[in-house]
Amino acid sequence: MIDYKKLSKIISQALRHAPIKYSLILDNKGWVEIDDLLNSLSNKSSEWNNLNIKDLEWMIESSEKKRHEIIGSKIRAIYGHSTKGFFHKESSTPPNILYHGTSEVNLNSILKEGLKPMERQYVHLSSVIKEAFIVGKRKSKTPIILKIDAKLANDNGYKFYTGNDKIWLVKYVPPEYIIND
Repeated sequence: MIDYKKLSKIISQALRHAPIKYSLILDNKGWVEIDDLLNSLSNKSSEWNNLNIKDLEWMIESSEKKRHEIIGSKIRAIYGHSTKGFFHKESSTPPNILYHGTSEVNLNSILKEGLKPMERQYVHLSSVIKEAFIVGKRKSKTPIILKIDAKLANDNGYKFYTGNDKIWLVKYVPPEYIIND
């Protein structure tokens, strides 16, 4: 029986963080041939020898976070990349307000310097407070939820990109767009 949560984590590592480790070459939009990914996983562990496209489709369909997508014979991670170089994304108009979960320890720095992508390519924002809270819980038992004036930032030329149905991406959020209630 396939552990789809484990599979999702391994594929995320391969497509978001360490494609070279898996002998994968991603194109400029982050896509790789499914057959190449399946061969790579099979070579890494016999656990994945019988894996097929249907398993990948089920992994994506059953995941709450919607981190991957398949189109035709290719698969990619939609967001969360820490690899060098930016993947081409089409900008989109974000909701008026987006949210970011963080810890109290980081708050003063964020309010002074803005939100930076840190080890990732983009700052991750959420259209749903609950999602921002979940992210913030990774950093603190009592997370701080920041409101971002995404409409004003977008109007002023900051480009936003769709991560998935709840996640939005931006290269940087200056402090003036952080609403400090």
